[in-house]
Formats: sequence, C-alpha cells, structure tokens
Amino acid sequence: MGSLDIALLLVAALFAGFVDAVAGGGGLIQVPTLLVALPAESPATVFGTNKLSSIFGTGNAAVRYARRIALPWGVALPAAAMAFVCSFAGAAAVAWLPKEFVRPLVLVLLALVLAYTVVRPEFGVAAGARLSKDKERRLAVIAGAVLGFYDGFFGPGAGSFMIFAFVRWFRLDFLHASSAAKVVNLATNAAALAYFVPSGHVLWGIGLAMATFNIAGALLGARLALRHGSSFVRGTFIVVASLLICRLGYDTFF
Repeated sequence: MGSLDIALLLVAALFAGFVDAVAGGGGLIQVPTLLVALPAESPATVFGTNKLSSIFGTGNAAVRYARRIALPWGVALPAAAMAFVCSFAGAAAVAWLPKEFVRPLVLVLLALVLAYTVVRPEFGVAAGARLSKDKERRLAVIAGAVLGFYDGFFGPGAGSFMIFAFVRWFRLDFLHASSAAKVVNLATNAAALAYFVPSGHVLWGIGLAMATFNIAGALLGARLALRHGSSFVRGTFIVVASLLICRLGYDTFF
C-alpha cells in the first residue's frame, strides 16, 4: 500500500467520523474508500477494519454527548442490548442470505424516511410527549433487534435509520435521537467485531491508524451538533440520507 492510499484512508476516516457523529452514515464514506485502497482484501476484512475504526469514533461521540446532555438511557440501553445480540446474528447470516434482495428494499425505505423528514419541517426539531416507560422499553427492544440485525448483515444507513426511529417512535428531537443512536451503534460495532476479530478479518495497523482520525472527526461533529442543536442535526441527516440513496441507487441499478 502506497502513501497516497494511506493518506486517502486517513482523510476518509476523518470525514466518516464527523458524519457519523452527527447523522449516521459514516460507512458511506469509509467502506468504499477501504475497498478502493485494499483491492486484494476480502469484503469481510474490509468490513472488519471499518468496524475497528468506527467503534472508536462512535464511542468518543457517545461520551461527549453524555457529558453535555441528558441521554435517554431508558430507550438507548434496551435497544443497545438487543442490537448487540442481533447484530452478531446479522453478521452470521451474511453467509446464507443474499444481500442483493436487501438493497432495493433499503433504497425504498431510505427514500420514504427522507421524504417524511423533508415534508414535515417540524419533525424532530423539538421533543414531543414521551411514551410510558413500559411502552418505550418494548419498542426499544424491537427497534434494537431489527436495526441491530440490519447493521450486522448489511449496514449502510443503519445510523440514519436509528436516528429516524428515535425521532419518529420515541418522540425525541434530532439531537437527543443522535445521541441515543450512538449508544446503539456502539453496541452493533462491538458485536460485529466480536464476529470479525476471532476469524482474523481485521487489519489492526490500518484500522487503529484510521481510528485516530475517526475520533478527531467524531469530536468535531459532536461539538457542532451540541452547539447548533437539532436543526443542524436534521439538516445533516437530510444530506446524508440523500447521499445514501444516490449511492445505493447506483449500486442497485448500475
């Protein structure tokens, strides 16, 4: 690997950390760059190295949010626990469930999520009336299971789906939804690594080098999100969802 490839990976990790900390979707940047820079490596090794880099940025963003705002732990922790289990199951399911059937469905769902967010300017700007704790807990387990499996199996857009779910079904504003999503995403990354590390599908040197830049990007993204609030997170969410749709649309049809 040349110095240009290394520089490309580090810059990609920086931007991925920033995007992921605000609105999810850092894999949109980091995974394609890894595929270009590491053409001889298997997809499993690319995904494992991506998760190693991402977990550090996600963890730091989660800590920064927790220090500055009250995280909705009653929602985030049950969702994270179930997401951990189901993300591992999703990673294991890759071997027998073709991803080609999943991509068009995800493309449609992302388009619906984006349309819903755009046509409702008030959506997620302010928190709504919270559900009862029992109902929140049940919904959190269901959301964690579905999104955790999806992140382990396929991945693109998982962070954005998590944020949308926390806004739509738990009535959080975008800032608090993003903070809760980081906790869940941390669990799914850990579960994926629990699958990839024992099987030797992680490039430790590259992954840890990228992690330092991913952390820097995540710290910047979390700082801007905390400073500018839900409107900034909502705007970034719309941009990231649009890019995800373009990328998945290209992969699906071309």
